[in-house]
Amino acid sequence: MDADLLYDEADRERLVAEPPKRVEAPVRTPFERDRARVVHAASSRRLAAKTQVMGPQADDFGRNRLTHTLEVAQVARDLSRALGCQPDIAETAALAHDLGHPPFGHNGEQALASVAASCGGFEGNAQTLRLLTRLEAKTLDGAGRSVGLNLTRATLDACTKYPWGPGEGPDPAKFGVYADDRPVFSWMREPRGPGDLRRCLEAQVMDLADDVAYSVHDVEDGTVAGRVDLTALDTAAVWSTLREWYVADAADDELDSTLADLRRVESWPSAPHDGTRRSLAALKNLASDLIGRFCGAVQQATFAAGDGPFVRYQADLVVPRATLLEISVLKAVAAHYVMRAADRVAGMERQRELLAELAAVLADRGPDALERTFADDWHDAADDAGRLRVVVDQVASLTDASAILWHDRLVT
Repeated sequence: MDADLLYDEADRERLVAEPPKRVEAPVRTPFERDRARVVHAASSRRLAAKTQVMGPQADDFGRNRLTHTLEVAQVARDLSRALGCQPDIAETAALAHDLGHPPFGHNGEQALASVAASCGGFEGNAQTLRLLTRLEAKTLDGAGRSVGLNLTRATLDACTKYPWGPGEGPDPAKFGVYADDRPVFSWMREPRGPGDLRRCLEAQVMDLADDVAYSVHDVEDGTVAGRVDLTALDTAAVWSTLREWYVADAADDELDSTLADLRRVESWPSAPHDGTRRSLAALKNLASDLIGRFCGAVQQATFAAGDGPFVRYQADLVVPRATLLEISVLKAVAAHYVMRAADRVAGMERQRELLAELAAVLADRGPDALERTFADDWHDAADDAGRLRVVVDQVASLTDASAILWHDRLVT
């Protein structure tokens, strides 16, 4: 069955109705148009200069946010097509999933959460919704206010990893909407009520694709950078990180068994990486095998759990615990050997200080120090909290390099 037929008019609805274009060749579906809008968004281009794990200037091999995003999109598209849902929706959600990340990745997110404490906090996923529905310039409503890219309801919902506000979900630090973005959030979630925390299937596909891609590729990047040796893991330290960051109830014997299963994958390395083309090819084959292993297990488990159709709220993605643990082992390897490395920890502290100092100066100087679009938002803000949110929007929009340049120009 054509996947498009599984979505109704409400799924295709946009916040601001758009008349059909007189000439559009080739003719595109609403979901194909959504994908094109995200691809061409300014926020998408900025991802090329934003940190993934190692900064975009660290070397010429490691991923940045844009290359990571493209890999997530490929995994999401393939998995959604295998399940029978609309691949353009899942791919667009994957393309958009990191748009809200500020300079310096999750480290910058932590810094801006502190800066924005008095105006509702900061969360990269809530910032993504804000970008898609307000900050990106594409469509205006009847009153002349920006509604961002004006995506369809189904696509926008698929972009929402955490469909709840601060303090409403299982993790107080994770949320998907700020208070002043509630109106568009409520429209997007219709007819689901505010207490319904369930994610649509396409959002679940996007989230899994993100986990799969970065669990595999961060280990690949760490291996090539000489930080990870898959043949000589300190499992005690890695398991400790895994329980602290990812799966708190995972026991040592369960994790030992999980690692043993991973080591039985034919392409798992038997010797340390040596930088040769043979070794690089082996790493690439391992990445391919692991992605196929994880997605295949999820597809099989999802099909076994119900008859579908596997779209929107008619089904849920099923991730077997064995697959969850295998992904978590790889994530913990990267976290322990790369993210928690002593040289990175020291640099990350300075990054947080830089963003806090920059935000303080912008808040003090106001619109004369902001880009035009944000200066306009500053003038339109009703109170100090609204003006602080504008400052945070400005800082979050910067790349790693531009944040440093702005700091050099305005602070030092």
